[in-house]
Parts: sequence; C-alpha cells; structure tokens
Amino acid sequence: MFKLCGLQFLLVIHSAMCQNLGDLHVTGPLKDMDFFVPEGGGMRVIYQFTSEPPAVSFRVTGEKDGIIDIVPRTGLLYLNGSLDWETKAVHKLQVESLDENGNLVKGPYTVTIYVEDINDNPPEFDQIKYTGVVRQNSRPGKPFMYVHATDRDDPTTTHAQLTYSILHHFPNPYDEMLFEVDSVTGALSPSKMGSYYLDPQKQDTFTLVVTVKDMAGMSTNAFTSSTDVIITVKESLWKAPPTIHIKENSTHIHPVNISQVQSNDPDVIYALFEKEELPRLPFSIDQNGVIYVTEPLDREAKDTYTFFAVTKDNEGELVDKPLQIRVIVEDINDNPPVCQQALTVIEVQENEGGGSNIGTVFATDMDEKDTLNSRLQFKIESQVPAVPASSLFYIQQDTGILQLTSRSLNKRIASNYSLKVLVTDAVFQTICDVQIQVIDINDQIPIFEKSDYHNMTVAESLPVGTVILEIQATDGDEPDTGSSYIIYQVKEGDPNNVFIIETDPETNRGFIKINKALDFEAAPVYNLVINATNPEPLVSSVQYNSSSLTLFKVFVTNVDEPPVFHTTIYKGEVSEDIPVNTLVMTVEAYDPEGDTVRYSLEGDTRKWLRIDSTTGQIHTASTLDREQQEMYTVDVVASELNNAAQKSKTSLILHLLDVNDNPPQLAMDYPPFFCHPLSAGERALIQATDADRQSYYSSFTFSLVDDVNTKNSWEISKVNATHAYLSPKHANFEQKVYIVPVVIGDNGKPPLERQVDLEVNVCRCSSENSCFIAVEREHSWPSPGQAIGILVGVLLIIGCILGGVFFHMKNKQKNEKKSHEKDVKDKSELNRLA
Repeated sequence: MFKLCGLQFLLVIHSAMCQNLGDLHVTGPLKDMDFFVPEGGGMRVIYQFTSEPPAVSFRVTGEKDGIIDIVPRTGLLYLNGSLDWETKAVHKLQVESLDENGNLVKGPYTVTIYVEDINDNPPEFDQIKYTGVVRQNSRPGKPFMYVHATDRDDPTTTHAQLTYSILHHFPNPYDEMLFEVDSVTGALSPSKMGSYYLDPQKQDTFTLVVTVKDMAGMSTNAFTSSTDVIITVKESLWKAPPTIHIKENSTHIHPVNISQVQSNDPDVIYALFEKEELPRLPFSIDQNGVIYVTEPLDREAKDTYTFFAVTKDNEGELVDKPLQIRVIVEDINDNPPVCQQALTVIEVQENEGGGSNIGTVFATDMDEKDTLNSRLQFKIESQVPAVPASSLFYIQQDTGILQLTSRSLNKRIASNYSLKVLVTDAVFQTICDVQIQVIDINDQIPIFEKSDYHNMTVAESLPVGTVILEIQATDGDEPDTGSSYIIYQVKEGDPNNVFIIETDPETNRGFIKINKALDFEAAPVYNLVINATNPEPLVSSVQYNSSSLTLFKVFVTNVDEPPVFHTTIYKGEVSEDIPVNTLVMTVEAYDPEGDTVRYSLEGDTRKWLRIDSTTGQIHTASTLDREQQEMYTVDVVASELNNAAQKSKTSLILHLLDVNDNPPQLAMDYPPFFCHPLSAGERALIQATDADRQSYYSSFTFSLVDDVNTKNSWEISKVNATHAYLSPKHANFEQKVYIVPVVIGDNGKPPLERQVDLEVNVCRCSSENSCFIAVEREHSWPSPGQAIGILVGVLLIIGCILGGVFFHMKNKQKNEKKSHEKDVKDKSELNRLA
C-alpha cells in the first residue's frame, strides 16, 4: 500500500516536472552517468532517461538497497527514501532499456550515485571523563595529556573538522586560565601563568570542562560536545639539590657521583652552565641528570663552586628554569705552617723591662681558617748565644708574641740573639728564624766642643743660603743611631728664623746658614743661643744641660740699598680727552737707609706724561690720543738723592678710554663710477668707517647736502650700519667726474658728522665693465734691439707664469694627496675606535 502511494506520488511529481524538463536538464538518453545526491531529504527524483525505439521501458539493477528504483515506462530514476552517507557512501547501478517483449535494447549502462555528507552527527569524546597529572613549574605549552573526540561525518569535509576549547575552569583563582588546550590536537598544557602559579600546596586539583565543536568551530550550526578533565597537580621534580660538600684531594676513582636532578619532562637533554669563566669546570652531568665531580678538588685553589643545571629540548631551547648547584670544598689538613718572613728582625732597647712585648712571630696556614687544621702553636726551640741565660725570651703559645723574661738585655754582653721558633699545626711543623738586635739606649747627651763661638760680622747683603759658621758637638751613644745623631737649633735670639742649622749626618757637624735676607735696619745684632739634642728621647735618669748649649753673636753691617717701591706695578685708566696737567697717579718709594728719593720717567716716547720728582705725582703733559696708542707703558725710576746710581724701576701701564673725537670718513679703495650712457637701476656701494671705539658696534647715517642740484641728480639709501647705495636720479650725465657732497654721521656720544666730497666718474666702459682710459702714444716703431728686449721680456714673463701654474698644480696635488691620506687615516682610526 505504501509503495503504491509512493508511486502515485512520484507520478504526480513526474507529471509536474515533465512540463519543464527541458528547462531543468534532468532528462537525457541512456548512458553512463554519475550523480551526487545529499544524504537525507526523503523521496525525490534523480533523473529521467529517454527511450529510443524500439525501446519502450527501462530496468535498473545493482545496489538499490530498497531505496533507489526506476519507473519502467517513463525512465524516471528516483529515491523512495533517504540516503545515508554513514551507511553507504556510493551506490553502483546498471540501467537497461527493453522493447515490447522485454528484450534488451541498450545497456547495461553504469550509473553511480555518490552520497554527499551533511553535518548530521555531533562529535563524541572517547571518554566520559579524563584524568591527568601535571607537575609544578612545568614548561608552558608543553602537553601533559590529550583529549580526543571523533565525528562520524565525512572527514574530508568541515563537518568532521573538530576544534577544542576550555569552557570552564574550576577553580580559577586568577584573571587568566592556568591551563590551555590546543584547538586542533586536544593537547592540554600549562599556560604561562599556570607554569608560574601552579602549586600543590595551594591547590592540588582542578576540573576543566573541555568542549569540542565540528564545522571547525566556524559555524553557528555546529554540533558541540563536552567532557570533564580532572587534573592533579604534583610537586615539581625539577628541584635544586641541597648544597653539596666534597672533601678536597679525594683519592676516589673519578668521576664520582655527587648528586642528581630530574626534569618534569622525560625527553630533555641535560647540561651544565657556569657563570664563572673557569679554565675548566670539574663537573659533568649525564642524560639521566646525574652530576659528577670529574677530578680531585683543591680547597686552597678554590673553596666553592656555583654553576647551573639546565634542560633543553631537541632544538636547543631551554625547557626548565636553570637550577643553581652549589658545591663547597671541605678542608683537610694538607698544608704545613709557613713563616710570614724568612727572617723576623726585632729591635729591643737594652733597658727594656721584664715582661715587655718585643715583637711577634707571624706564620700562616693555607688550610681553612678558624679550624683545627689551621690552628698554629709556637715554641722557642733554641737561643744563641745562651748568655747571660738560656731563657731570656718567652713566646706565647697561641699568638706568637715574644716577651722578655725578668732580665733586661745588655748590649755589652750580646748585641744580638738568634732564636729558632717551632710552629706546628695538628700534623705539620715548621721552624721560623728570629733575630733580636739589642739597641743602645740614649743615655749620653751631645756636648759642644766650645761653649761660646764668640761673634762674627756679616753684611746685610749676604745671599740667603750662605754658611756663616760651622759648629761641632759629640755624643757618646752608639754611632749611626737616633741616640747619637745630633739636631742643632737656635733656641734663643732669632724669633723670625733668620738663621737655620743643618747637620752633616756622617760627622754630626752643624752648618749655620742664612735662612732669610738680613736687614741692618730691622736687626743689627743677633745674640744666638744654640742647643744640641737627639731625635731619640733620653732615658729618664739623664737630662740635657749647659754642655748641650753654646753661644754665638752676629753683627749685621749696613749696605747701601736702592729705593723700594710700595707697589710692584702701577696700573690706571684715564679718558683720552682729559685736560693737560691732570693728575693720573701718584707713585711712592722709600729708601731702606732713609735717604731722600727722587722720581723720573723713562720710555715716555710720546711725551704724554710728566712726574713730580719730589712727590711722585704723575700728570698729563700733552693731549692723549687713544687712536694712536690705547695701552701706554712707561718706566718710573726712583733714585737716591745723594747717590743717583742707587735706583729702582717699576712699570706704569695707562689704559686710555675712548671718547668720540673722530668724525666718520669714507673707507673705499677706489672712487665709484657709472658707465656712460647710464641705464635705469644703476647704483654704487659706499662704505664709512670711524677710528673711535664704538660702545657696541659702528653705525653710520648717510645723507646728501641740502643742495638743489645735488638732490635733483643723486639720491642715497642706507644698506646696513656701515654701507649705503648712491644712485643717479636720471640718465642725462656727461662723461666726466662729478663731485657729490655726502654727509656721514656716527652714533657716538656726542655724535659727530663729516661732509665728504665724493668723486663719481661717469665714463665710457670697456667690455669688462670698467672705465676705458685711452692711452696717448707716439706713432713710432721700436728699434730692433728694443723689439728683441721686449720679446725676451714677454717670453720670461710667460715662462714665469707657466712655472708658477705648474708649481701650484703640483703643490695642490701634493696637498690633496696628503689630505686624502689623512682622511683615510682618520677614517681608519674612527673605525678602530668604533
């Protein structure tokens, strides 16, 4: 009944379609054909085959699967149900045409129906729920698990192209998700934030809702499925080991396993990285993360090592953060004590009291400081000589400090002692040599050979540094020591340190020298008291006395000296327009002997000044002129009235200040000219100058005199502060020289001006645009000798010119070559510095 109704339905459809078959192109003769039909959609017509006599009907066989059939009389190929791509993607059929008797006319022809997939299947995850484990500090983007879904639709179409994403993240304590999923592969990995913040101590379990969409996630009609992913966070395997301790000078067979690190990623490559630039790092790591020491270590050479363990992937990129590895080399007692000095020399005064510290024996041990390996102990093994006793010295066991016993030393018994000091640690021992020198005490005072050196007369002009007397004292202490060296000093009679006494270190002889210039007028007599002392202090029982003092009297004789100026050099400023007889300065000098001083001038070449010989007042003798000389220097002479040969000189420098006393004037090398006949727009440049010094800059005004003819013929216009243009007002000028009166003013205070008669030449010009001047000459020919002389002269001039040009070109080429070489050298140096 269903099939009959269906057939009736198809006949109705066919009846409707037959009216437009030509337009729909769904009819045609029997032949091999392929059809592409979307799955689903129910009953429908696929095609209609047309018959050719004697054929009157059609038959279809093959993979009809109860869905595909043909109307025998009309050739209408149709579906009586829905195709399903997932059930069968291709149907192979054979179609034949038959005559009235059912005999074969054509065929069979192959008709293939390709079922086109439509998105009618949602994607499905492989598991209802996934579980996974991630390690703390895992590398961001490194997958630790996968989710996977399948879709029954055609994988060659977007219907089965799946896209993964995280829909929910429980809990999510941060702004960004701690995990991410690869949209194509479904790989789950920590995000950058997750790699940093994942911590099982804070949160050890997360639930992710992961979704998958077909249609590549690009269509709003895509199917979506989801699943739960339970993720457990565990502590990172990648941890720095505790500080490694290794005893130095190990006798084990190397390399020796000292530690191990482990990455969260099992496929990494391990390596060591050192920040210190060591010649060779004595450590290595294998591909299981085991760290080895490769050779015995020496703590005295290096007591700690710091380096890093790193992990890399196959492409050399870092996987984990570098781990710092710290190794401490532990000390063993493998170094003997060492004396800090090959010979320790100690000086001891012979009166040193018992129990005094006289010095220290220093020794070192390269083993670890503040351990038993480096603890040193001291002991005196021997004393030479053993007089007056064998135990004059004592050494503190743990400090090495040497002390005297109760007996004092006596240099007359022994001037030095040699000690052997035994220095030991827990294993080793060393002998240190000590020499003790007995130093004489200062128990003798210097004694002068004379208690009075009487007197001496010296001239006040004697030069500084002159030795005026030699003195001598003696000291009974040990020679060449601070106890016997003598220092001489003027104790009384020389408050201004005019004298100084130097000692000869070999003979202890003293030399009295003049330290400052003598001055009879200031001090004609010196009563000197001189003492002699030692740099070393005397012992408490001895004092300096009169034997260490001597007397010496110095008489200074007067010497006639020239006058002395109060000032080394005199300077002054005056205006150049001051009146004659104006006082410009007063100089002053005095004579050390009190003689009257007279003054005079030397070098007054312009006769501008005069000086009062008695008072030293200097006046102007004539009018000053700054434009002639701005800085005027003369010598002032001061001489004694009674002895003119005794004289002194000093300089007077007079700076003349400018006033505006010079009117401006023209500054031109040649007079202006205009070419005849004149054309419009011609003008000539004129310039002014001024001998005065302007306050800031020279600025001049230019104008024509108030004359009718001048103003009708000429005009003047300012260009700048020092130049102006002179222009003719018309072209009706003859060929001759015109006098144009021009008034020039300056900007001084008060301003000055000057009228200048400017000669202007209107002339016939040559081709070079300069005035043509006809030269009158006699109508005569030169003689043969004159002609030869002229020719030779011309040739010489031409030769000189050519030689000059050649020399100039060679010199220019040479300079250019030097300049090029310098440029190349400079450029090379700049490149080197860069």
